[in-house]
Amino acid sequence: MTKASILDPAANYTFSKYAELPFDIADILAQFGVTFKNKSLQLPQQSPIDSEPLKVELEENLALVDPVSEMARREALIFPILKTVCKFIQAPLKIEYPVRVSPWLRGNFDYFIPTPHNLLVIEAENADLARGFTQLAVELIALDQWTEDTTPTLYGTVTTGDTWKFGLFHRQAKTIEKDINTYALPNDIHRILSILFGVTLL
Repeated sequence: MTKASILDPAANYTFSKYAELPFDIADILAQFGVTFKNKSLQLPQQSPIDSEPLKVELEENLALVDPVSEMARREALIFPILKTVCKFIQAPLKIEYPVRVSPWLRGNFDYFIPTPHNLLVIEAENADLARGFTQLAVELIALDQWTEDTTPTLYGTVTTGDTWKFGLFHRQAKTIEKDINTYALPNDIHRILSILFGVTLL
């Protein structure tokens, strides 16, 4: 089977559908003329606030809530982090943000922070980071076509709530890079916050 036959030209695909496809991520992205790389990313980092209060809050949340369900992960772990970032940088947090670029690029961004470099955050369904990153990658491709800004790089992260993985899209080169590193809560909250601030404050 050739890569051209992976997606049905007559079908509609929501973003979440890509997380369910059995195909290799590189083959899926090739449908959009985009290449894929795994590498250790040197992500921008800034630490404008003390992360200790947030770490304490997350530890309390983990002690009170078993983050098994999607709703529990979102409310107990993901939202407090993104709220902290958006409150400091004075940027809106778009939740379930609807986007339609084409029949192959349509659906809702779980979380979207519209800054000069933009930031997508995807909650991994069924706590599957690998499939979640496939969805994130396709959403970065959609964001590239959705936005009118000319910033050369778009950033995103996929998370199970307690584990975070970052990626980026080089728009001109049409290459998506997935960081081989992962970060876990609560111990890595300082690094996670530093990257989120680094991206949004660029």
